[in-house]
Amino acid sequence: MAVDDNQWGDSRTAVEIRQQPDAWRRVARAVAHARSDIDRLLGEALVDPRTRVVLTGAGTSAFAGQVVAPDLARHLGRPVEAIATTDIVADPRSVVAGDRPLLLVSFARSGNSPESVAAADLVHRLAPSTHHLVLTCNASGELARRWADAKNAVVPVLPPELDDRGFAMTSSFTGMVLAALLSLGVEVDVEGAARAASAVLDTAGSRAAAVAAAEPGRLVYLGSGALKGLALEAALKCLELTAGAVVAVGDSPLGFRHGPKSILDDRTTAVVFHSADRYTRSYDEDITRELVGALGPDRVLAVGPADQAPGGARGWPIPGAPGGPDALRAMLAVIPAQAIALACSVARGLEPDNPFPGGEVNRVVQGVVIHDFAHRSEG
Repeated sequence: MAVDDNQWGDSRTAVEIRQQPDAWRRVARAVAHARSDIDRLLGEALVDPRTRVVLTGAGTSAFAGQVVAPDLARHLGRPVEAIATTDIVADPRSVVAGDRPLLLVSFARSGNSPESVAAADLVHRLAPSTHHLVLTCNASGELARRWADAKNAVVPVLPPELDDRGFAMTSSFTGMVLAALLSLGVEVDVEGAARAASAVLDTAGSRAAAVAAAEPGRLVYLGSGALKGLALEAALKCLELTAGAVVAVGDSPLGFRHGPKSILDDRTTAVVFHSADRYTRSYDEDITRELVGALGPDRVLAVGPADQAPGGARGWPIPGAPGGPDALRAMLAVIPAQAIALACSVARGLEPDNPFPGGEVNRVVQGVVIHDFAHRSEG
């Protein structure tokens, strides 16, 4: 992999971004190893056509669920909902709908966040027949240990290197996205995806450095469907690694016009993730042209299937077969966002592995009190 090493630095975050192609190959082997257990669980959970599939996690893990939900819904032929653990913990009854069976797919890097553990427990208390697929990067974490021996749960052992040691989740995000797709039966050319990711990484450092050199004060990320989840994740990476110094937001191209567009100013850079679906991409292209008119072509970046971007925007091509699942494309397209966040962090003199040396924000969330649901007032 001929990555432009001089642009990346030697932080743990940089290493974890660059390890993603090889990590995906290991994820595929891990899911294959757990295949019989996963198939048993899915056979039990999905035999009833009324079964709801809920994908849950917090922060980046929640966005992993948002990325895969549309493609999983098409593949399974049933609704798939992405509901954050933070929402489940605050209002667990909203997740359990009458007597409908439930398959809860939990995403977690460490599995030690209070909400990750509490959300699965609360759902199970309200619906004891719930089946659990736990996708965590830490086999020793509390979430994995809680469900490892449960007869209605499967905890595939994902590669330990996915448990990112840097502050922000990078390879853990794409690794869990891939694990979810493979576990739920979506066909993925993992080797082809890994080679495509290596190609993206080859120029990601220099391309990201050029974005950071423009000293953006604000970054806007836009995407439709699965790529909206990616846009939210991309914005979070920038906020985390720049310690909030670069204000970043994520939205959909159509939703952005309904108020959030107010964020645009002369220091804004906009990144639009273009869908592989021709119909969906027409909306991505419309907003790209509009943003070029508002910000100028040098401050609008189109990340997508083609080198030629509409309206004269700067293109960042992402290899991949047209018509493939956008969740797979998101695994590739997040690499530019990760690289941009890293470059902006370094450009501002921050330490990407520890952008909050004062502990204001932590790698594993702190300060959360899980209240006793059994004694919660109904009023």
